[in-house]
Amino acid sequence: MRWRWLASLALIRVTGAALWKLRSRGQELVPRTGGVLLASNHQSVLDPPLVAACVDREVHFMARKSLFEIPVFGSVIVAYNAFPIVRDSGDVKGVKTAIERLKAGSALLMFPEGTRTRDGRIGPMKSGIRLVAERAAVPIVPVLVEGAYKVWPKGQRLPCLWGRITVTFGRPLDPSSLGDEGLREAIIGLSKRNKEKRIHVQ
Repeated sequence: MRWRWLASLALIRVTGAALWKLRSRGQELVPRTGGVLLASNHQSVLDPPLVAACVDREVHFMARKSLFEIPVFGSVIVAYNAFPIVRDSGDVKGVKTAIERLKAGSALLMFPEGTRTRDGRIGPMKSGIRLVAERAAVPIVPVLVEGAYKVWPKGQRLPCLWGRITVTFGRPLDPSSLGDEGLREAIIGLSKRNKEKRIHVQ
């Protein structure tokens, strides 16, 4: 990994742990090499860097096109492996870029809900993410972000400087075996499992 990536991850991990007690579970389930699609629920603008900070490899990101038009910020996210997608438009170029990066052996983080949750719940997921994984012939790793919604919900100007955020990774899934609701069910399953663990600890 590049030194800039390593330095940034270290900073995110330290900041996340200090402010929001950032913890990760199941990160060892993420393949260390080869293409893999990380499919996460979307609670906050904090999700991309926090999920990436919990993985021991460089991560690529698909982000809405308008973010790349922001001065300075657009250049920064490009430097950190992000590429644009025009949401809800059948953006062929963006999908092609995603498939190319996966075939090249990259780990790609995507948010199949398409946008951040407005109430903290896991919403419906677009089927296109499964098709991308199938076209690239890579597994999908379900990812669950918990607590980020309370720290920085959609519409809130600045994040809370306290809270508890957990990122949980599931076992790699064969995209061809997933039905329309399979990915959502897998992510919800991670949430149920975490709740059961918390009850057992109590």
